[in-house]
Amino acid sequence: MVDSVKEIQTTCCYCGAGCQLLFTVDQKANQILDVHPVNGRTNAGKACLKGWYGWDYLNDPQILTKRLREPMIRKDGKKSPLKIVTWDEAINFVADNFKKIKEKWGPNSFLAAASARGPGNEAGYITQKFARAVIGTNNIDHCARICHAASVVGSMQTIGEGAMSLSIPEIEDCEIIFNIGYNAPVSHPIVARRIVRAKEKGAYIICADPRITETARIADKHLQLKGGTNVALVNAMAHVIISEDLLDHEFVKAHTKGFDEFWAIVKEDTPERSAEICGLTADDIRLAARKYASSKHSVITWGMGITQFSQGVETVKCCCSLAMLTGNFGHYACGTGPVRGQNNVQGTCDMGDLPNVYPGYQSVTDPAAQAKFEKAWGVKLDNKVGIQLTRIPEFVIHEKNPANRIHAYYITGEDPAQSDPDLEELRESLDEIDFVVCQDIFWNKTCLHADAILPSTSWGEHDGVYTSSDRGFQRIRKVLEPIGNILPDWEITCRIARAMGYPMPHYRNTEEIWNEVIDLSPKFTGATYEKLEKYVSIQWPCWDKGWTDKGTMFLHKDGYFATPDGIGILKTSPYHPPAEVESKDYPITLCTVREVGHYSVRTMTGNCRTLRNLEDEPGWVEISPEDARELGLKHEELVRISSKRGSVITRASITERVKKGAVYMTYQWWVGACNELTISILDPSSKTPEYKYCACKIEKLPDQKAAWAAVNKTLLDIRMNMHIDITRQGVSA
Repeated sequence: MVDSVKEIQTTCCYCGAGCQLLFTVDQKANQILDVHPVNGRTNAGKACLKGWYGWDYLNDPQILTKRLREPMIRKDGKKSPLKIVTWDEAINFVADNFKKIKEKWGPNSFLAAASARGPGNEAGYITQKFARAVIGTNNIDHCARICHAASVVGSMQTIGEGAMSLSIPEIEDCEIIFNIGYNAPVSHPIVARRIVRAKEKGAYIICADPRITETARIADKHLQLKGGTNVALVNAMAHVIISEDLLDHEFVKAHTKGFDEFWAIVKEDTPERSAEICGLTADDIRLAARKYASSKHSVITWGMGITQFSQGVETVKCCCSLAMLTGNFGHYACGTGPVRGQNNVQGTCDMGDLPNVYPGYQSVTDPAAQAKFEKAWGVKLDNKVGIQLTRIPEFVIHEKNPANRIHAYYITGEDPAQSDPDLEELRESLDEIDFVVCQDIFWNKTCLHADAILPSTSWGEHDGVYTSSDRGFQRIRKVLEPIGNILPDWEITCRIARAMGYPMPHYRNTEEIWNEVIDLSPKFTGATYEKLEKYVSIQWPCWDKGWTDKGTMFLHKDGYFATPDGIGILKTSPYHPPAEVESKDYPITLCTVREVGHYSVRTMTGNCRTLRNLEDEPGWVEISPEDARELGLKHEELVRISSKRGSVITRASITERVKKGAVYMTYQWWVGACNELTISILDPSSKTPEYKYCACKIEKLPDQKAAWAAVNKTLLDIRMNMHIDITRQGVSA
């Protein structure tokens, strides 16, 4: 191998499985020559489509949109064009506007959104430190709010810890897998391998899902329940376990509390009653409960199919309670598995990019934690829980008192104008906010509303640490030298902080930031860079910097939970239907789902040539053959799908995977953007939107030629909006 060619191991930038990849790089040419998976703790030498082909966006092929290469600002207000400026001018422009807004409206007029994708834990730490120490607010959040916040809240209220209690490799040794609202082959293909291995070893798989998913196809029992009825199902399972005396009495007595209150709720949820709600049979519910309770190596895996509901927290609480009732906590190959979606959504939670906790899940309302961080950061901190990013419309267009509004929004590595619900309302909110900053790697829809755009390095262009879904800290490493006038996210934020007068340290590298993180976070203290180099992956909690502490494979050992007194709390709530149900005008339910070949808002995978070729605009809506016949639809025909909030055109995918009366769409398409339709109703505890259920209607478009012309025009208009901003840079589009 010639001197300029190096092999660099790093962690994949996509899902939370945390796969290890080895890049062969010609450093002189600054070019990737090869990539293949290596033997990581979770992936064991395997990779999925995105692992093999998802790095191509680093080459900036400009298929979907362009990399941001220069800082830009609107010098004369929101309607003025973006202009390229120096970093000093951009930083001072942002800092001056933040200071003016803080002085006029106070610290809580500011909201920061951290990134759970490329930047890494160190950048996430700096983002929340900036919000708290520089601005003076706990209004800091990230995209966990729109996916697994219900997992965090529900788990914290019952078992005291919001992460997976077991490790991904343990899944293949479980004897019973209860999979609810989660389709690993699409969301986490490497986790799906563990489920398949478990089945090969004799595991019994129960899949609760309204669609016939890939997981449902290999399940021993598929509970094809009606969407939005998760609480009714799990409450009924708890009813069976208690009424048939299938619970672990010793575990429940020694390690839990709240049994009487729990039973008072679920005793009404008989299998017969819940079967009618769920569209199942009482016998199937009994079978699922009995099977789950039959083993001490049972696991419940779940995804956004239970969290993105107005009863998401309640479903999570009952899932945790099912595990406690049966003694399925505290030993190998059992427990709860909220498998986090994006590559670093677990890590961004770990870093305290949430309105209620500092790094390491230390409460902002705890005087001791507050005092510790005040001493470390040299400021007085706010002890009130901040607001969540899903409440932006509430605190902008629906708030009549300007003193209570959000006036500044600092967005790092997110695209709320594509990913948030009720996009028309969200766009209106962005335009009403006094000052919006987008810090990102690609042009996206949110950039069109920004007053300042700060271009950052992407995964593959900087170092850092990610946390996998099962709490595993792993290194990410620079593979290529960044091209253009771009900076790492943490450095940009530090520069803004110093320009605002805060003495943010001049960190020389991410390790210095990481050392600050672990020194302030007892659960993370032992996960030093040095140990990560040797062990590759360290699962928190890791309390000791000594070499003997290699982290924690599973949580709640011997039934000791992370609650203040170590006792788990049995909790659930009565079932209630989703906020918006079917009606005469909107007779069909819409649910958002994921697609294996694309990721998040598609700015990364949409700029990878192989992945882009898998699917293209305007996306799909999955519809049952019965509904298609009633509407006179043919497969792949364009249709209009509408809700009370808007309408989009997409292609009909006629499939027996779905039941009559329900349709499913993915959210990454610009034209077929299903979040034009979704409702902004929030779970009252987690403030997570109810993406998985709203009412819609589908219309056949008789003139397909005209429909395709409308699709192409819409796509052209979107691209031209970005083209205008790009040409204002003086760069050809």
